[in-house]
Amino acid sequence: MRHLALGLALLLLASAGSRPALADAGYFPPRGEWARATPAEMEVDAAALQRAIDAVRGHENPAPRDQAIMWAQGFGSREPYFGGLLGPTSVRADGVVGLVIHRGRVLAEFGDTERVDMTHSVVKSVLSTVVGLAHDRGLIADLDAPVARLMPPDVDLFESAHNASISWDMLLRQTSDWQGTLWGRPDWADRPEGEPEQWPQTPRHTPGSRYEYNDVRINVLALAALQVWRRPLPEVLRERIMDPIGASTRWRWHGYRNSWVTLDGQKMQSVSGGGHWGGGLFIDAWDLARFGYLILREGRWGDRQLIGRVFLARAATPGAAKADYGYANWFLNPGRKALPSAPEDAITFRGNGQNIVYIDRRHDLLIVLRWIDGDAALDAFIGAVIAALPESARRPR
Repeated sequence: MRHLALGLALLLLASAGSRPALADAGYFPPRGEWARATPAEMEVDAAALQRAIDAVRGHENPAPRDQAIMWAQGFGSREPYFGGLLGPTSVRADGVVGLVIHRGRVLAEFGDTERVDMTHSVVKSVLSTVVGLAHDRGLIADLDAPVARLMPPDVDLFESAHNASISWDMLLRQTSDWQGTLWGRPDWADRPEGEPEQWPQTPRHTPGSRYEYNDVRINVLALAALQVWRRPLPEVLRERIMDPIGASTRWRWHGYRNSWVTLDGQKMQSVSGGGHWGGGLFIDAWDLARFGYLILREGRWGDRQLIGRVFLARAATPGAAKADYGYANWFLNPGRKALPSAPEDAITFRGNGQNIVYIDRRHDLLIVLRWIDGDAALDAFIGAVIAALPESARRPR
């Protein structure tokens, strides 16, 4: 009997080793690979999942794939010119790109997932993370303190009476109402409202009182973070996040041709927090998925806590001025208004185009979608994927 029991145990171990440990919540993909599972192995409705994929692939963004042309037809046609693009652009993938990852296993992949493309404002979520790392290390002791306190004398970003009270939290929530010009772009030139002759006289608001999506102010946050770290932010990101999570070496985080500063005698480029005037994060879908998976696992990778949970909880907390926005670029889903098919606690990182990282802890679900047209198609896909999951995985929303 003892020999029989041992034989059965060895058989079970061999069988377990031959397939993914589907219920292993501690799985973290090693560099260069990611465990896959078939829908049958995950008890997912394969036909329903395939219908969802077929449908979403029919919703490619119709804008030009050349991102310079897309800019010229979008921001470039609606904003003051000021010399046009400042950073690099690229020609994006042909068609919708997607990854569906459930319980740590890749369920579906479609499109050119290895193509390194602009990710536009998803880089704001990366920038927020780099600020969070500074907070974890004590370089920024208090996120509610004025940013001006940590700026050296030769940086005049926050010297005016209006800007002096702006805190890190305000910049992260896009409620700072920072006033000024950075890298040749005045704050009012970003998505200006009203008639052109009125743009320079944009009304001012008390810092922290009003949400306004504004890339000039996000670039102010990036420059302020550079002053605190005193190292190029891409270097910080690579060392503390991307290398530990096993990302490739192909991603790049660009600034502008005129966004160079000198710190401690060394020239460094202040990176941009989006692709509004070019630049930003160029990355493939797999590396985006690794970043999203880190957030899905609450900042932990293996046995290391890479990002503090206190900061992540704060990033996912709605701001007083906008209930569906936490830190940049954490889009929240209170009342399930933005994404009716997703749970209230779902989070999306979003960038122009659209670039989407969908994080759903309730269903242990991570979705990366790139170049999809509109929120309706996004919500339909999310809803269809959740409906395809086994009943045991579908929790109340």
